Amino acid sequence: MPAQIPFDLPTRTSLARDDLVASEANALAIGAIDTWPDWPHPVLVVAGPPGSGKTHIAAAWGERASAVSFDDAAELPAAPFAVLVEDLDRTPYDEAALFALLNAARLGGGSVLATSRLLPAALPIRLADLRSRLRAATIVELAAPDEDLLLGVLLKLASDRQIEFDPKLAFFALSRMERSLEAAAELVRRLDREALAAKGPINRTLLQRVLREMALESGEPS
Repeated sequence: MPAQIPFDLPTRTSLARDDLVASEANALAIGAIDTWPDWPHPVLVVAGPPGSGKTHIAAAWGERASAVSFDDAAELPAAPFAVLVEDLDRTPYDEAALFALLNAARLGGGSVLATSRLLPAALPIRLADLRSRLRAATIVELAAPDEDLLLGVLLKLASDRQIEFDPKLAFFALSRMERSLEAAAELVRRLDREALAAKGPINRTLLQRVLREMALESGEPS
């Protein structure tokens, strides 16, 4: 039979707190979300490499705290506020405005969660007062995803797409894929697409073929 032409239909991936897969790699960050608003410091910086889960952490806290994005805050929101500042290392924020926000939080105005690939001390910030405020914040580092986290994410993403992914096959994929949450999402997306085209289940043959294709595209040995 000819292969079915698959369509990549939009799939909702939940970024809620209950859908966070916990492991040693992100335990401290999840703990910080769960203890809000009883933080020892009103500003929390979540730092970690690409693919470590910063977006999910930020979204889960944003939902819990009903936070607004710093991009959407033309002026300081009324206290008590909760503000999310994403990608400190990649977004050219107005340093004076960001300092005003962190200072207001320090003076009891609310809470701020910021994400970054770099630790505050390594950020190229010119304003000395802003550097001081960021370095004084509570800093939580996310490690690169470990096996427990990646396995849990692979199975969760498969469940989101309502496809069967044998845990043994998911474990088989761990040592043969890039160790990032983005790679896990792409693997599951491709497996879903290819299984639909073949009108068959996700088996080892299909998994190996998709893993080889991804390895070739990334320039890594298969």
